[in-house]
Amino acid sequence: MSYLLTQMFLYLLVAFLLGLLLGWLIWRYGKASGADLDAMRAERDKLAKERDGLKTDLASCRAQSERDRDALDGMRTEKIDLETQLTAMGNRAAPAPVAAVSAPAAPVQGTKPEGISAPRGGMADDLKRISGVGPTLEKMLHGLGYFHFDQIAAWGASDVAWVDENLEGFKGRVSRDNWVSQAQELARG
Repeated sequence: MSYLLTQMFLYLLVAFLLGLLLGWLIWRYGKASGADLDAMRAERDKLAKERDGLKTDLASCRAQSERDRDALDGMRTEKIDLETQLTAMGNRAAPAPVAAVSAPAAPVQGTKPEGISAPRGGMADDLKRISGVGPTLEKMLHGLGYFHFDQIAAWGASDVAWVDENLEGFKGRVSRDNWVSQAQELARG
């Protein structure tokens, strides 16, 4: 019997030592080492730097897009001006056909409102605050001599009719969007 107890004790001792060895191996190699932590930190810093670079690129792309949009608006306005000049030149160059019966000419609607050559005080009002006026229309209005809300607020029916007819590509916009009443509100505020 004592032999059996001795054998059992030896088996238990071997199992205990194997358990200790296995536990130590798991504990030793199961946790991250200092080198692993340093590698993870370096990767994190690299990704943060890349993210910041992408944010900078995105901001520059947005700025370039805005510049391109402004240039496109300028080109559209220039195109409208050139088309107007071309039409005017074509009307002058082409002789009017002689009709057997002359019909009365259609009356020119409205009279041109008085404009100014430059904004008062060197600073124009932001006409884009009027609903229906974008960057292109604002440039067209500046080209016609209208820089301030009070100028538009003072337009009468005849003035509105003239501007409605002479905004190339935007005919009827003044009366349709009711610019005069909007300008009156903005001129007061």
